[in-house]
Amino acid sequence: MAASLNRVLLIGNLTRDPELRYIPSGQAVTTFTVAVNRTYMANTGEKKEEVSFIRIVVWAKRAEVCHEYLKKGSPVFVEGRLQSRSWDAPDGTKRSTIEVIAQNVQFLGRGGGGKHETPAAAEIPEPQEAIIDDSLDPQVKSGSRSTSVSKEELRPDDEVPF
Repeated sequence: MAASLNRVLLIGNLTRDPELRYIPSGQAVTTFTVAVNRTYMANTGEKKEEVSFIRIVVWAKRAEVCHEYLKKGSPVFVEGRLQSRSWDAPDGTKRSTIEVIAQNVQFLGRGGGGKHETPAAAEIPEPQEAIIDDSLDPQVKSGSRSTSVSKEELRPDDEVPF
């Protein structure tokens, strides 16, 4: 079998406040969009910039923490994987999207600020032995999947690694 890799690393700023909701099983899911800039030289030698808007989906305790501390303009680092999904819209058309399922989110600096004060580089740790339901379809139920994360685990290190 050929090797494959599905990993995304992004640094950008939130384009709007995160939206938090709970699926029927009670699990939290937060979504937000990150604007990522890319600067390049055009064939004419002119420096150009393009912006990509990437939808991010965060699950479980990590979703609640992102909703609490992030807001429009906040700079973030997101590590995760791409997921594509499709559905039938109410008007009968087939719709599809590609989004990043976040496995790690780090708050970078103050940027647009947050609803509460947060350290300059607060990392939300990956819970140990966490099982995260990546399905966005609230109709899909795969059993009870929950993770408990202590307040100690959510405290960032005092020192920034750079």
